[in-house]
Amino acid sequence: MTQTAIPPVAALTPVRLAPGGHIVRALAPALGFGVVFIVLWELVVQVGGVQSYLLPAPTAILAALVQNAPAILSAAQVTALAVVLSVIFGALAGILAAFIVALFEGVAQVMLGLVAVLSCAPIVALAPIFNAWFGSTNLTSKVAVAGIMVFFPVMVNTTRGLLAVDPLHRELMQSLSGSRVQLMIWFRVPGAVPSLFDGLRIGATLSVIGVIVSEYFGGTTNALGVYIANTAALSKFADTWAGVVVASLLGLAIYGAVTLLERIVAPWRFAARS
Repeated sequence: MTQTAIPPVAALTPVRLAPGGHIVRALAPALGFGVVFIVLWELVVQVGGVQSYLLPAPTAILAALVQNAPAILSAAQVTALAVVLSVIFGALAGILAAFIVALFEGVAQVMLGLVAVLSCAPIVALAPIFNAWFGSTNLTSKVAVAGIMVFFPVMVNTTRGLLAVDPLHRELMQSLSGSRVQLMIWFRVPGAVPSLFDGLRIGATLSVIGVIVSEYFGGTTNALGVYIANTAALSKFADTWAGVVVASLLGLAIYGAVTLLERIVAPWRFAARS
């Protein structure tokens, strides 16, 4: 009589990723592509003899970033403050407007259409006007421009999330003689959280663009947009690209902060993705 070999317990135990392993696996393709892209960029500039005013080499940009790190980081702090304030005020205004519109479903679609038309306007063109209102060196003018850019995606996405109520939930509240406010609290708000963060991620990245462009039209000498404009005017293109790199990192940081906040506020969404 033959005996069937029983595999060891270790062979039956599923392999589990270490904490954060799924994050590393998700970021690996992007990091790998970034490394390859930078290496190819360096080769094209060095082998092709591309002039620095057209495209500096990554090594030259890194050297400029290290050399001017105190000035760039000091300017980045001023710009980062404007970005954070614009995201906060723009998001709060967008959420408040979304709640008001969602309470009047009859005109909600009309209002969303109007907001969509207004959002197509070149918001950054308001920078000179706001500079005249609040002062070119005043942080308020930059926050106002970027805050409007945050307001539109947050308001539109949150409103659509608030209006997307399951008919069964609506019938349940009607059978229980629930008010519109109760429907909002118990069903609309939880269902709108994912849409809110979708709009907030878009607005967060737009806020960096809004602040940087506003600083081009005038700002304190210690601001990232002013630093980029001044170094470009002086033909210090490696320094200019160093400022652009820091601005990009600032955008990634604010995007990551919003994503982290979403994980805290709506963990069920990431659980569903997993």
